[in-house]
Amino acid sequence: MPIEQLQEILIDIHPYVTSIHLREKQKTARELFQAVELLSKNIPLSKLIINDRVDVAFTTRAAGVQLAFHSLGPMIVKKAFPQLKVGCSIHSKSDGEKALRDGADYVLFGHVFPSQSKPGKTPKGIKELSRVTLLDIPVIAIGGITPENTKQVSQAGASGIAVMSGILDSRDPLLAVKAYRNALKDGDGKK
Repeated sequence: MPIEQLQEILIDIHPYVTSIHLREKQKTARELFQAVELLSKNIPLSKLIINDRVDVAFTTRAAGVQLAFHSLGPMIVKKAFPQLKVGCSIHSKSDGEKALRDGADYVLFGHVFPSQSKPGKTPKGIKELSRVTLLDIPVIAIGGITPENTKQVSQAGASGIAVMSGILDSRDPLLAVKAYRNALKDGDGKK
């Protein structure tokens, strides 16, 4: 999706979401920097999390960075850039334990349900999510999450959800975001 189209959607939905994870793996650092500069005209930087690119997160003053298994470790990032919120993508409880030991602020766990972005890969499921949420770190669930299964995710102890296709591929992204928010509220009334 072109960044200008994404910007239009994000302008509408950002008041209803906690964070916006900018995951543009194909873009160069310069392109990603320019994208953040464009987005920041209408979206608070305090909501932007940059995928993997610590340099871009720091130079744009984004809220944080989301690290993958191949990224620098959270302890290294936090030592050099203490102002960044640091999340780690994980796929198991042991990954979560490592992220916690290494100083991550939160973890992104998944994929919980079958997902279009992970065709043919077995989802981790609610049971594994429940195990991960026992860790003393906020756990954000990702992967195949719909308004209909959001309550299960909340009941499993997740601190929140991350959704891409369910919002960006919908006919009305704002309506979709509101459906997820309502589902979170119905799950435990706290989100």
